[in-house]
Amino acid sequence: MKIFVVIILTFLLASSLVADVEKGKRYYMKNFKQKFKINGLDFVQLHTQAEWHALFEDKGKNFIVIFSKKYPKQKKFLNDPKTWKKLQHVRDFAIEYANDSGKVPSCSDSGATNMPFDLEVKESSSDNFF
Repeated sequence: MKIFVVIILTFLLASSLVADVEKGKRYYMKNFKQKFKINGLDFVQLHTQAEWHALFEDKGKNFIVIFSKKYPKQKKFLNDPKTWKKLQHVRDFAIEYANDSGKVPSCSDSGATNMPFDLEVKESSSDNFF
């Protein structure tokens, strides 16, 4: 019985330490969108997955430096140790939906969708309708 309890507690603790894409989306929408004045899709599309990984290395040091320069009024917010807890999840959100991922974040809680079709506008003729 003790082993079972230890295993369950270990699992719960480990799962709480792992960053989460959905949490990252919520944190971005709640805490970062207003500060950066950029919607979630435009934010995640700023970089490729590899670029996001590089920006968030070493506790997000490069991300903090770059975004502090772009948004000087947010420097204090970005350097707050409490912000790093949220940035870990925002990192996963950004990497999951980076511009080379082929995924687009949805506005609902149901997650993202893969791009199912090409949105290119094609010319048509009214003769084809009848």
